[in-house]
Amino acid sequence: MITAQLIQRINILAKKKKGSGLTPEETSEQSKLRRIYLDTIRGRLTQSLEQIEIVDDPKHAVTIIREKEDHKPLIDGTKTKYKH
Repeated sequence: MITAQLIQRINILAKKKKGSGLTPEETSEQSKLRRIYLDTIRGRLTQSLEQIEIVDDPKHAVTIIREKEDHKPLIDGTKTKYKH
């Protein structure tokens, strides 16, 4: 979860890195904080994309979902990413 304290600490470490440099402990902390931030952003984006529904014709709505291993192969052998 992204909190104000997380962003503040990321910014403090970024400014310190540009100025005097970081200790190995601070470099490790910065990497962990960035990973938490990026994972949260990616999770939110994935949730948003999973809720998108494409409607060309109201009778044929297509919902975009994550690709799973159990998709049926198409005629050309590729796997579908869409639920029809």
